Amino acid sequence: MIETVLSPRVLEAKDWATFLFVFSFALIAITRTAFETRFNDFLKILVSDKYIKMYKDTSHLMSGFTILLFIVQVISFSFFIQLVLSHFGYVSKTDWVLFIRIFTFFGVFVLSKFLIEKIIATVFNIEEFTEQLNLQKVSYRTFIGLLLLPVNIYLFYNDTSSNVLVFCIIGVILIINLYSYLVSLKIYQNLIIGKLFYFILYLCALEIAPYYFIYYLITKNLAH
Repeated sequence: MIETVLSPRVLEAKDWATFLFVFSFALIAITRTAFETRFNDFLKILVSDKYIKMYKDTSHLMSGFTILLFIVQVISFSFFIQLVLSHFGYVSKTDWVLFIRIFTFFGVFVLSKFLIEKIIATVFNIEEFTEQLNLQKVSYRTFIGLLLLPVNIYLFYNDTSSNVLVFCIIGVILIINLYSYLVSLKIYQNLIIGKLFYFILYLCALEIAPYYFIYYLITKNLAH
């Protein structure tokens, strides 16, 4: 006689992630409809500096276009951070409570960093340069967020054990960020040369140190 042993099958809830993916694409569709010309120029940001030069006015930093895609950016990066941590076995990729924490932390971090940069820029009298640089960084970071969306969908719904894939994605993100700084140096070279000391101080204090401390805190907490 064959004994049949039944064991409950545990299904991980993924509906919340599906909703956020659909919501993100809906925001992209709304943005493309409302700002069609600007959106099309934005998609060419890696092959042309037309978008950066055309929309370098600081008033564009708080436009509807920027705000809508900023939401997508935060969602996308938060997903990717959780997926990377999940890939290396630190967390569960279906933990929606953890996603909210990462989403909140990342959003607060970006906005706090932006406000601190404005304060320091005022102190050193480099407001114009800092605001234009911020607009450019937001543009490239938003573009990365759009690229990450399909990557997040693939990584979330498929179990992959490929460290090479994950490191390649991280590498591409770092390369695009480096490219954005090179573009900044090219466009604002005259302004940077005039305030070279402040620019170096700006990079060390606001572009390198914050990410180093975040990396340190994450690795320290995960080690425990």
